[in-house]
Amino acid sequence: MTSSDLWSRETAERYDAEERENSSAAVLEPTLTFLAELAGGGRALEFAIGTGRVGVPLRERGVPVVGIELSEHMAAVLRRKVDEDTLPVVIGDMATTVVPGEFALVYLVYNTIANLLTQDEQVECFRNAARHLTPGGRFVVELGVPPLRFLPPGQIAVPFDVSEQHLGFDTFDLVNQTLVSHHFTRDGDDGRYRRGSCRQRYAWPAELDLMARIAGLEVERRVADWEGTPFGPDSGKHVSVWRKPV
Repeated sequence: MTSSDLWSRETAERYDAEERENSSAAVLEPTLTFLAELAGGGRALEFAIGTGRVGVPLRERGVPVVGIELSEHMAAVLRRKVDEDTLPVVIGDMATTVVPGEFALVYLVYNTIANLLTQDEQVECFRNAARHLTPGGRFVVELGVPPLRFLPPGQIAVPFDVSEQHLGFDTFDLVNQTLVSHHFTRDGDDGRYRRGSCRQRYAWPAELDLMARIAGLEVERRVADWEGTPFGPDSGKHVSVWRKPV
């Protein structure tokens, strides 16, 4: 079903080190608080749980978490942190994989819905979320707003990080609504850089609202970050919440 790029063993092994800052307690605190409040003591399902950057500490807060993950290598890294009985993970894609039971919360963080490279797959992801939700349950997506205003005529690339250790920029295919994120990461002290890339399909908040409607979900809330900052025209990302009607 899925057209997502598959994370390799090498990439999975270095993922936590590269995301150390985003995995810190200070950075994760607002995310965990936001999700735990929405779960309300019920079960939570994380699509594309990866190495458990969010799912593991959310489980430590007392929220029963189950994960779906496409990459066996990413799931293997997670499994070193927590056992299967504590945090079950099903290997599969987030658009079609079904796990047993119902959930008060389904969530997708860190732009991962963009890993699905077609609109049809993203719609199926919303349908899959709705399939797992209890009546009144919520689906949460964290996603960047496409930075197309930074593109002057004739330009297709936008930098998003320029530092001593990392150079990152996105190149856009405006016809097919896709982008490729390019990464040049400095390894060690010898001055060499490792190159990597990943493909994504960008989507506007209004398009996601339509996907939610197709799946039978209703818009409940949209904010600019996990702290609840109001979403506006200059927001670089959004955290959106859709609710399954009772």
